[in-house]
Amino acid sequence: MEIRQLEAFAAVVTTGSITAAGRLLGRSQPAITRLIQELEGELGFALFARSGPRVSPTEQGFLLYDEVEQTLAGLQQIRNRAAALARGEGRPLRIAATAALAAGLLPAALALAFRDGLCAPDQVEIHSLSPEQVVHAVLTGAAEIGLNSLPLEHRGVTVHWIGQAACVAAVRADDPLAAQSTIALADCRERRMITTQNPYRLRRRVDEALAHAGIRPAGVIDTNTSLNALTAVRAGLGVAVLEPVTARGVPLADIAVRPVDTDIPFYFGVITPQTRPASAPVLGLVDALAQASAALLPDLIQRDPAEHGALLQSLYGDTDTAAAKPDPQSLSHD
Repeated sequence: MEIRQLEAFAAVVTTGSITAAGRLLGRSQPAITRLIQELEGELGFALFARSGPRVSPTEQGFLLYDEVEQTLAGLQQIRNRAAALARGEGRPLRIAATAALAAGLLPAALALAFRDGLCAPDQVEIHSLSPEQVVHAVLTGAAEIGLNSLPLEHRGVTVHWIGQAACVAAVRADDPLAAQSTIALADCRERRMITTQNPYRLRRRVDEALAHAGIRPAGVIDTNTSLNALTAVRAGLGVAVLEPVTARGVPLADIAVRPVDTDIPFYFGVITPQTRPASAPVLGLVDALAQASAALLPDLIQRDPAEHGALLQSLYGDTDTAAAKPDPQSLSHD
Protein backbone atom coordinates (compact mmCIF):
# COMPACT_ATOMS: atom_id res chain seq x y z
CA MET A 1 0.00 0.00 0.00
CA GLU A 2 1.55 3.26 -1.15
CA ILE A 3 0.89 6.85 -0.17
CA ARG A 4 0.09 7.82 -3.77
CA GLN A 5 -2.63 5.13 -3.84
CA LEU A 6 -4.16 6.52 -0.66
CA GLU A 7 -3.94 10.08 -2.01
CA ALA A 8 -5.75 8.98 -5.19
CA PHE A 9 -8.42 7.21 -3.15
CA ALA A 10 -8.99 10.25 -0.91
CA ALA A 11 -9.08 12.60 -3.89
CA VAL A 12 -11.75 10.52 -5.64
CA VAL A 13 -13.87 10.41 -2.47
CA THR A 14 -13.53 14.18 -2.07
CA THR A 15 -14.25 15.16 -5.67
CA GLY A 16 -16.68 12.40 -6.64
CA SER A 17 -15.03 11.56 -9.96
CA ILE A 18 -11.82 10.11 -11.37
CA THR A 19 -11.36 13.07 -13.73
CA ALA A 20 -11.67 15.68 -10.99
CA ALA A 21 -9.33 13.71 -8.74
CA GLY A 22 -6.75 13.70 -11.51
CA ARG A 23 -6.99 17.47 -11.88
CA LEU A 24 -6.68 17.89 -8.12
CA LEU A 25 -3.52 15.76 -7.93
CA GLY A 26 -2.04 16.79 -11.28
CA ARG A 27 -2.23 13.28 -12.68
CA SER A 28 -3.98 11.79 -15.70
CA GLN A 29 -7.32 10.01 -15.42
CA PRO A 30 -5.76 6.64 -16.43
CA ALA A 31 -3.11 7.08 -13.73
CA ILE A 32 -5.76 7.67 -11.04
CA THR A 33 -7.77 4.69 -12.29
CA ARG A 34 -4.70 2.47 -12.17
CA LEU A 35 -3.82 3.56 -8.61
CA ILE A 36 -7.37 2.84 -7.41
CA GLN A 37 -7.40 -0.57 -9.11
CA GLU A 38 -4.05 -1.46 -7.55
CA LEU A 39 -5.31 -0.46 -4.12
CA GLU A 40 -8.54 -2.43 -4.55
CA GLY A 41 -6.55 -5.46 -5.68
CA GLU A 42 -4.34 -5.27 -2.62
CA LEU A 43 -7.28 -4.79 -0.24
CA GLY A 44 -9.47 -7.45 -1.79
CA PHE A 45 -12.66 -5.37 -2.00
CA ALA A 46 -14.14 -2.62 -4.13
CA LEU A 47 -13.72 0.93 -2.88
CA PHE A 48 -16.17 2.56 -5.30
CA ALA A 49 -19.44 1.86 -7.03
CA ARG A 50 -19.26 3.23 -10.55
CA SER A 51 -22.11 4.83 -12.48
CA GLY A 52 -20.84 6.35 -15.71
CA PRO A 53 -18.35 9.16 -15.01
CA ARG A 54 -19.44 9.44 -11.37
CA VAL A 55 -18.27 7.18 -8.59
CA SER A 56 -19.36 6.84 -4.99
CA PRO A 57 -17.62 5.01 -2.15
CA THR A 58 -18.89 1.60 -1.15
CA GLU A 59 -19.71 1.03 2.52
CA GLN A 60 -16.24 -0.44 3.02
CA GLY A 61 -14.76 2.52 1.18
CA PHE A 62 -16.50 4.96 3.52
CA LEU A 63 -15.17 3.11 6.55
CA LEU A 64 -11.63 3.06 5.17
CA TYR A 65 -11.72 6.74 4.24
CA ASP A 66 -11.79 7.87 7.88
CA GLU A 67 -8.49 6.09 8.52
CA VAL A 68 -6.94 7.26 5.27
CA GLU A 69 -7.91 10.88 5.94
CA GLN A 70 -6.19 10.79 9.34
CA THR A 71 -3.08 9.19 7.84
CA LEU A 72 -2.80 11.76 5.07
CA ALA A 73 -3.39 14.60 7.53
CA GLY A 74 -0.55 13.24 9.65
CA LEU A 75 1.69 13.02 6.60
CA GLN A 76 0.89 16.61 5.66
CA GLN A 77 1.71 17.64 9.21
CA ILE A 78 5.11 15.98 8.85
CA ARG A 79 5.70 17.79 5.56
CA ASN A 80 4.71 21.13 7.10
CA ARG A 81 6.93 20.50 10.11
CA ALA A 82 9.90 19.61 7.91
CA ALA A 83 9.40 22.79 5.89
CA ALA A 84 9.20 24.84 9.09
CA LEU A 85 12.44 23.28 10.35
CA ALA A 86 14.11 24.11 7.06
CA ARG A 87 13.05 27.74 7.55
CA GLY A 88 14.49 27.72 11.06
CA GLU A 89 11.10 28.00 12.78
CA GLY A 90 10.42 26.62 16.27
CA ARG A 91 8.05 23.89 17.35
CA PRO A 92 4.35 24.68 16.78
CA LEU A 93 2.06 24.86 19.79
CA ARG A 94 -0.56 22.16 19.28
CA ILE A 95 -3.88 22.69 21.08
CA ALA A 96 -6.83 20.29 21.28
CA ALA A 97 -10.15 21.66 22.49
CA THR A 98 -13.83 20.88 22.49
CA ALA A 99 -15.85 22.89 19.99
CA ALA A 100 -17.28 25.17 22.69
CA LEU A 101 -13.90 26.03 24.22
CA ALA A 102 -12.13 26.29 20.86
CA ALA A 103 -14.64 28.84 19.60
CA GLY A 104 -15.76 30.63 22.74
CA LEU A 105 -12.62 30.89 24.87
CA LEU A 106 -9.40 29.99 23.06
CA PRO A 107 -9.23 32.97 20.62
CA ALA A 108 -9.54 35.50 23.45
CA ALA A 109 -6.94 33.61 25.51
CA LEU A 110 -4.47 33.50 22.63
CA ALA A 111 -4.96 37.21 21.96
CA LEU A 112 -4.26 37.91 25.64
CA ALA A 113 -1.22 35.63 25.65
CA PHE A 114 0.25 37.25 22.53
CA ARG A 115 -0.44 40.78 23.79
CA ASP A 116 1.10 40.25 27.22
CA GLY A 117 3.96 38.03 26.07
CA LEU A 118 2.72 35.01 28.00
CA CYS A 119 2.91 32.79 24.95
CA ALA A 120 4.01 33.75 21.43
CA PRO A 121 4.95 30.70 19.34
CA ASP A 122 5.68 31.12 15.63
CA GLN A 123 2.96 28.61 14.77
CA VAL A 124 -0.22 27.48 16.52
CA GLU A 125 -2.30 24.44 15.53
CA ILE A 126 -5.86 24.20 16.88
CA HIS A 127 -7.90 21.01 16.61
CA SER A 128 -11.57 20.94 17.61
CA LEU A 129 -12.44 17.49 18.97
CA SER A 130 -14.87 15.61 21.19
CA PRO A 131 -14.02 15.53 24.93
CA GLU A 132 -12.79 11.96 24.63
CA GLN A 133 -10.65 12.82 21.61
CA VAL A 134 -9.13 15.80 23.43
CA VAL A 135 -7.87 13.48 26.17
CA HIS A 136 -6.54 11.04 23.57
CA ALA A 137 -4.69 13.82 21.72
CA VAL A 138 -3.02 14.98 24.94
CA LEU A 139 -2.07 11.45 26.01
CA THR A 140 -0.59 10.51 22.63
CA GLY A 141 1.35 13.74 22.19
CA ALA A 142 -0.75 14.96 19.28
CA ALA A 143 -1.49 18.03 21.43
CA GLU A 144 0.60 19.70 24.13
CA ILE A 145 -2.40 21.20 25.86
CA GLY A 146 -6.11 20.36 25.98
CA LEU A 147 -9.18 22.44 26.79
CA ASN A 148 -11.88 20.09 27.92
CA SER A 149 -15.17 19.79 29.73
CA LEU A 150 -14.85 18.17 33.14
CA PRO A 151 -14.81 15.90 34.99
CA LEU A 152 -12.87 13.21 33.19
CA GLU A 153 -11.62 9.92 34.56
CA HIS A 154 -8.05 9.45 33.47
CA ARG A 155 -4.84 9.25 35.44
CA GLY A 156 -2.50 10.21 32.62
CA VAL A 157 -3.22 13.93 32.53
CA THR A 158 -2.51 16.90 34.75
CA VAL A 159 -5.50 19.16 35.42
CA HIS A 160 -4.19 22.69 35.95
CA TRP A 161 -7.41 24.35 37.10
CA ILE A 162 -11.14 23.74 37.13
CA GLY A 163 -13.56 26.40 35.95
CA GLN A 164 -17.20 26.38 37.02
CA ALA A 165 -19.90 28.60 35.56
CA ALA A 166 -23.66 28.32 35.36
CA CYS A 167 -25.48 27.36 32.19
CA VAL A 168 -27.54 30.03 30.46
CA ALA A 169 -30.66 30.20 28.32
CA ALA A 170 -30.64 31.51 24.76
CA VAL A 171 -33.78 32.88 23.10
CA ARG A 172 -34.50 35.03 20.08
CA ALA A 173 -34.26 38.74 20.79
CA ASP A 174 -37.95 39.15 19.87
CA ASP A 175 -39.05 36.35 22.22
CA PRO A 176 -41.06 37.63 25.24
CA LEU A 177 -38.60 35.79 27.51
CA ALA A 178 -35.82 38.09 26.28
CA ALA A 179 -37.37 40.95 28.27
CA GLN A 180 -36.61 39.12 31.52
CA SER A 181 -33.29 39.58 33.29
CA THR A 182 -33.42 35.94 34.40
CA ILE A 183 -35.34 33.16 32.66
CA ALA A 184 -37.18 30.69 34.85
CA LEU A 185 -37.09 27.09 33.65
CA ALA A 186 -40.83 26.98 34.39
CA ASP A 187 -41.32 29.59 31.64
CA CYS A 188 -39.94 27.09 29.15
CA ARG A 189 -42.83 24.70 29.72
CA GLU A 190 -44.48 23.61 26.47
CA ARG A 191 -41.64 25.15 24.48
CA ARG A 192 -39.36 23.22 22.16
CA MET A 193 -35.98 22.74 23.84
CA ILE A 194 -32.65 22.67 22.04
CA THR A 195 -29.99 20.67 23.86
CA THR A 196 -26.59 19.09 23.39
CA GLN A 197 -26.38 15.34 23.04
CA ASN A 198 -23.76 13.70 25.26
CA PRO A 199 -25.87 12.10 28.06
CA TYR A 200 -22.86 11.59 30.34
CA ARG A 201 -21.76 15.20 30.50
CA LEU A 202 -23.68 18.48 30.56
CA ARG A 203 -26.83 17.04 28.99
CA ARG A 204 -27.38 14.86 32.04
CA ARG A 205 -27.42 17.88 34.38
CA VAL A 206 -29.73 19.84 32.08
CA ASP A 207 -32.19 16.94 31.90
CA GLU A 208 -32.16 16.57 35.69
CA ALA A 209 -32.89 20.28 36.15
CA LEU A 210 -35.78 20.20 33.69
CA ALA A 211 -37.23 17.08 35.32
CA HIS A 212 -36.93 18.64 38.80
CA ALA A 213 -38.79 21.72 37.54
CA GLY A 214 -41.49 19.50 36.02
CA ILE A 215 -40.75 20.70 32.50
CA ARG A 216 -42.15 18.64 29.64
CA PRO A 217 -40.84 20.19 26.42
CA ALA A 218 -43.14 20.35 23.43
CA GLY A 219 -40.27 18.86 21.47
CA VAL A 220 -36.51 18.42 21.57
CA ILE A 221 -33.78 19.20 19.06
CA ASP A 222 -30.50 17.46 19.87
CA THR A 223 -27.22 18.74 18.50
CA ASN A 224 -23.56 18.02 19.13
CA THR A 225 -22.37 21.65 19.46
CA SER A 226 -23.62 24.72 21.29
CA LEU A 227 -23.08 26.83 18.18
CA ASN A 228 -25.59 24.66 16.34
CA ALA A 229 -28.01 25.21 19.23
CA LEU A 230 -27.60 28.99 18.98
CA THR A 231 -28.23 29.05 15.25
CA ALA A 232 -31.33 26.89 15.77
CA VAL A 233 -32.57 29.42 18.33
CA ARG A 234 -31.95 32.26 15.88
CA ALA A 235 -34.09 30.40 13.33
CA GLY A 236 -36.95 30.38 15.84
CA LEU A 237 -36.83 26.66 16.53
CA GLY A 238 -36.96 26.84 20.32
CA VAL A 239 -35.22 27.77 23.56
CA ALA A 240 -31.71 26.52 24.32
CA VAL A 241 -30.20 25.80 27.71
CA LEU A 242 -26.48 25.49 27.12
CA GLU A 243 -23.00 26.00 28.48
CA PRO A 244 -22.05 29.68 28.85
CA VAL A 245 -18.70 29.73 27.02
CA THR A 246 -20.15 29.56 23.50
CA ALA A 247 -23.18 31.66 24.41
CA ARG A 248 -21.02 34.50 25.74
CA GLY A 249 -17.88 33.96 23.70
CA VAL A 250 -19.54 33.69 20.28
CA PRO A 251 -22.40 36.21 20.48
CA LEU A 252 -24.85 36.03 17.59
CA ALA A 253 -27.08 38.80 16.32
CA ASP A 254 -30.77 38.50 17.28
CA ILE A 255 -29.96 36.17 20.19
CA ALA A 256 -30.52 37.10 23.85
CA VAL A 257 -28.51 35.20 26.46
CA ARG A 258 -29.93 35.21 29.98
CA PRO A 259 -29.14 33.47 33.29
CA VAL A 260 -31.58 30.78 34.38
CA ASP A 261 -33.15 30.53 37.82
CA THR A 262 -31.64 27.07 38.41
CA ASP A 263 -27.93 26.54 38.87
CA ILE A 264 -26.81 24.04 36.24
CA PRO A 265 -23.02 24.02 36.53
CA PHE A 266 -20.72 23.67 33.57
CA TYR A 267 -17.21 22.47 34.44
CA PHE A 268 -14.19 22.86 32.22
CA GLY A 269 -10.45 23.06 32.52
CA VAL A 270 -6.99 22.77 31.02
CA ILE A 271 -5.05 19.51 30.81
CA THR A 272 -1.52 18.52 29.82
CA PRO A 273 0.19 15.10 29.71
CA GLN A 274 1.38 13.99 33.12
CA THR A 275 4.42 12.22 31.69
CA ARG A 276 5.89 15.34 30.04
CA PRO A 277 6.60 18.64 31.80
CA ALA A 278 4.68 21.54 30.33
CA SER A 279 6.78 23.99 28.34
CA ALA A 280 6.94 27.70 29.11
CA PRO A 281 4.58 28.60 26.21
CA VAL A 282 2.08 26.00 27.46
CA LEU A 283 2.20 27.34 31.01
CA GLY A 284 1.78 30.86 29.65
CA LEU A 285 -1.32 29.77 27.76
CA VAL A 286 -2.66 27.99 30.87
CA ASP A 287 -2.48 31.34 32.69
CA ALA A 288 -4.00 33.24 29.76
CA LEU A 289 -6.90 30.80 29.59
CA ALA A 290 -7.64 31.36 33.27
CA GLN A 291 -7.60 35.13 32.80
CA ALA A 292 -9.76 34.99 29.67
CA SER A 293 -12.27 32.73 31.44
CA ALA A 294 -12.61 35.22 34.30
CA ALA A 295 -13.15 38.08 31.84
CA LEU A 296 -15.73 36.15 29.81
CA LEU A 297 -17.78 34.55 32.59
CA PRO A 298 -18.99 36.93 35.33
CA ASP A 299 -19.93 34.09 37.68
CA LEU A 300 -16.78 32.02 37.15
CA ILE A 301 -15.53 30.01 40.10
CA GLN A 302 -11.99 28.76 39.65
CA ARG A 303 -11.47 25.60 41.67
CA ASP A 304 -8.31 23.85 42.74
CA PRO A 305 -7.48 20.80 40.59
CA ALA A 306 -7.33 18.68 43.75
CA GLU A 307 -11.13 18.92 43.80
CA HIS A 308 -11.42 16.96 40.56
CA GLY A 309 -11.85 13.58 42.24
CA ALA A 310 -14.60 14.85 44.51
CA LEU A 311 -16.29 16.45 41.50
CA LEU A 312 -16.17 13.17 39.62
CA GLN A 313 -17.71 11.36 42.57
CA SER A 314 -20.47 13.92 43.13
CA LEU A 315 -21.60 13.83 39.51
CA TYR A 316 -21.29 10.14 38.70
CA GLY A 317 -21.46 8.41 42.06
CA ASP A 318 -18.97 6.29 43.90
CA THR A 319 -18.75 3.54 41.30
CA ASP A 320 -15.00 3.32 41.69
CA THR A 321 -13.66 4.53 45.01
CA ALA A 322 -10.10 4.65 43.77
CA ALA A 323 -11.05 6.69 40.74
CA ALA A 324 -13.06 9.10 42.86
CA LYS A 325 -10.14 10.01 45.11
CA PRO A 326 -7.91 12.85 43.94
CA ASP A 327 -4.54 11.74 42.63
CA PRO A 328 -2.05 14.34 43.91
CA GLN A 329 0.35 13.65 41.05
CA SER A 330 -2.07 13.60 38.14
CA LEU A 331 -4.39 16.34 39.44
CA SER A 332 -1.96 18.89 40.81
CA HIS A 333 -0.33 21.97 39.36
CA ASP A 334 3.03 21.44 37.64
